[in-house]
Amino acid sequence: MKTIGLIGGMSWESTAVYYRLLNELAREHLGGLHSAKLLMWSFDFAEIEALQSANDWDTATDRMIDAAKRVERGGAECILICTNTMHKMFDTVQNSINIPVIHIADATASVIKQTNVQKPILLATRYTMEQNFYKGRLRDKHNVHAVVPDETERKLVHDVIYNELCQGIIKESSKHSYLDIINSLQQNGSDGVILGCTEVGLLIHPDDTDLPVFDTTQLHAQAAMNFALTP
Repeated sequence: MKTIGLIGGMSWESTAVYYRLLNELAREHLGGLHSAKLLMWSFDFAEIEALQSANDWDTATDRMIDAAKRVERGGAECILICTNTMHKMFDTVQNSINIPVIHIADATASVIKQTNVQKPILLATRYTMEQNFYKGRLRDKHNVHAVVPDETERKLVHDVIYNELCQGIIKESSKHSYLDIINSLQQNGSDGVILGCTEVGLLIHPDDTDLPVFDTTQLHAQAAMNFALTP
């Protein structure tokens, strides 16, 4: 089994899910007492969030490159950036190291393309929903045309992520608000849901809607384990 490097802490709530999923997958594939070979660099998310809010993506990129190099030096054979938003600097991070970074959007799109879903709803941070680094990759590389909520709904989705989910707060009222957004976009022709922030799976589950649900955290972890178990 290859060693998987994790760049986490953005937030640690979802990084803990990555850790659990990867170990569960190792046991599922290998049985017995097997667990995943992992190395992790975990940020203080308050520092990263401050850079995001200040639109200081250059400094955030420098931090990500430093983390990737640390994990590579530690012996990782691939890297997972354990957040959708920070894939904004994916290309720069990948170009700074010699091991593969497994892109979360690629892992998600590979599964979407096995279905008939054409216009999935993207629920994520406002950076991921509004900027092109994620939607554009889905569209241009995979022909997956993600649909995002309107401006007011995007603010609600974003605020729930940062003010609640990243702090371990799960509110039934927020779940209902997310489901109202999903139902509204479904009525306008959307046919799937991408949980495009690694914390959203803490709030929305596949049995909450009759649309196909693509949990990026789970799909990212599965792609990494597939890599780790390939000879």
